[in-house]
Amino acid sequence: MKNIFQIILIIALILPTKVVSQNNEKLFYDVKLSGVSSTGNASPFLFQSQNYGQTTADKNSLYSNISLGKDFDKNKKYFDISFKINGLFRTADSEKPNAYLHEYYTKVLILKFLDFTAGAKEEILGTQDSTLSGGGFLFSKNTRPMPKLTLGIEHYTNVPFTKGFLQIKGALSHGWYENTLLKDMYLHHKYAYIRIGGKWPVHIQYGLDHVCQWGGILPNTGEQPDSFDAYLAIFKGGHGSSNSHIGDQINALGNHIISQSLKVEVEISDYKLNGYWQNINEDPPVDFMWKNDMNMPDGLWGLSLKNKKIPLINGILYEYLNTTDQAGAIFQKDGIIYGGSDNYFSNYLYPNGWSYFSRTIGTPYIAPNTLIGNRYINSTNNRVCVHHFGLEGETGGYCYRLMASYSKNYGTYSLPFPSMIENTSTMLEIKKTYTQLYNLEVGCTIGADFGKLYGNTVSGMISIRKRGNLFKY
Repeated sequence: MKNIFQIILIIALILPTKVVSQNNEKLFYDVKLSGVSSTGNASPFLFQSQNYGQTTADKNSLYSNISLGKDFDKNKKYFDISFKINGLFRTADSEKPNAYLHEYYTKVLILKFLDFTAGAKEEILGTQDSTLSGGGFLFSKNTRPMPKLTLGIEHYTNVPFTKGFLQIKGALSHGWYENTLLKDMYLHHKYAYIRIGGKWPVHIQYGLDHVCQWGGILPNTGEQPDSFDAYLAIFKGGHGSSNSHIGDQINALGNHIISQSLKVEVEISDYKLNGYWQNINEDPPVDFMWKNDMNMPDGLWGLSLKNKKIPLINGILYEYLNTTDQAGAIFQKDGIIYGGSDNYFSNYLYPNGWSYFSRTIGTPYIAPNTLIGNRYINSTNNRVCVHHFGLEGETGGYCYRLMASYSKNYGTYSLPFPSMIENTSTMLEIKKTYTQLYNLEVGCTIGADFGKLYGNTVSGMISIRKRGNLFKY
């Protein structure tokens, strides 16, 4: 089964070069050079968590991106292809100069609604704000893209005969883990969302994401099932077969997480107000999120206001994240299973937990399971309470984005911090495009951390970017 997925991926990545050469499509380029320098021992938290893993934790780093790609043609109705190759060249205090492909993907659009994507692509998955959020509960911008195959309807599409009142989206993905001790480990992800409202000023979204880490050769228990039957089991959340780990035979095959999202959108004239709520379940039973008594206090709640009338402040956001409950502190006592101590984003069988390249895939405020030497260390901090603020706008050709997070950190139920640790993280990003300088975009970002969690640091980032069309016809 592994070879079938990889063959599909290779063919899909080769396909766009044939299409472009045959149809003389328009290509774009994007070149960016960035440098970071800090006063403390590390770069600020928001520098790292908002950049898809490109900015390292080092106090000083230098990196450049060189991208080449093709966007969809809006005039094509039946079939179109887009692709991108984004190479990252980086050097930092703790690493020698190195390079890797940060993004490499081909995306096929059929009949304007059906999507097929192959490769590693930066994505925004979830109902959170796309520019000001500190990160969704299950997915964020905290780590680099994972190579995947995805098939589905990735954008809301009208259901026939409803005149746009009912819209749906959903997709199915298969991904490959890299940079892990667990060889041949996979990611399964599927999601389904509905949106109602049509021409009304109020719209409601509700959806569910299901992810599962499965397969792999584990250090202590050996090779885990990765057959088609095993895939069907993880798809349904079923038990493992006799050749799987005993825990997976009793519970479910693989490491499963389910997240539900509810979003309300109110649009009046030039203003749009969004409110959203996200939760997760790592153990059954799973009920509708408003009936989920096990860990109801936990979740991500966000409120954002966008406007087209006041450029100086065209977006403002507040988010509240709580992960301290985890269905209580007790999982089992005196032979009674209470189902608590969920220990978010950690797993007894998959020691890397919900992380990729030692960075949390979900909310970055939960510390990842970290690879040290030849073993993983469980998350040291997954019980957090966070207040996050965001502001963005434009004036005089200068675009800015301001973000600030205040967190209370308690460690874990098994290893709590001796006392609660407070932390404040801030970031101000300013960018301007200079038409008289060949449309160069110059950016300056200032970030800081204050507190004992990451240590005190103030950092600056300077970037120069040039993008445009490689050729026109």
